[in-house]
Amino acid sequence: MDIHEIINRIYRMPEASADKVVKHLSKITYPKGYHILEAGKTETNIFFIEKGIARAYIPVDGKEVTFWIGKEGSTIVSLKSYVNNQQGSMELMENSVLYLLKRKDLHELFKEDIHIANWGRKFAESEFLQTEERLISLLFTTASERYMKLIQNNPELLQRIPLECLASYLGITPVSLSRIRAKLKRVL
Repeated sequence: MDIHEIINRIYRMPEASADKVVKHLSKITYPKGYHILEAGKTETNIFFIEKGIARAYIPVDGKEVTFWIGKEGSTIVSLKSYVNNQQGSMELMENSVLYLLKRKDLHELFKEDIHIANWGRKFAESEFLQTEERLISLLFTTASERYMKLIQNNPELLQRIPLECLASYLGITPVSLSRIRAKLKRVL
């Protein structure tokens, strides 16, 4: 996915402003399994996914609980790290091509260009809305409904992410996910 498409997915701004952001980006590649953000460390930079897929997770009782998945066009940022310099864990699930934007550069761009500042605000609003929607889904829908929504909106994730990670992301055990999948196969 082209970097201008990624930027405009967040919020469309004048081309001159978008070009200022692009000038501060570095294109990098990392292999599958690379930790953008490792446990015990902070990462205050922002990454945009041109190609690949990533997940954010936390360790709970010896297991990894996936709470976010991003693919092409997504922005990789740990708001805990970015805002509060707190630790987190983010891993690439495929060989990936990313664009890196340093926090200090972004802060300077916010100061000099109102369109970029509005873009940053729109990004924060979008992240907040997605978090709210995910929380509501986890609280008020069944595991089967969450799985159906996942395969309707992102069917490719079934081939790109291990089922254990998908189960965790859906808030269920791998055994429960297997049961849901088997039940759906019988129905369909």
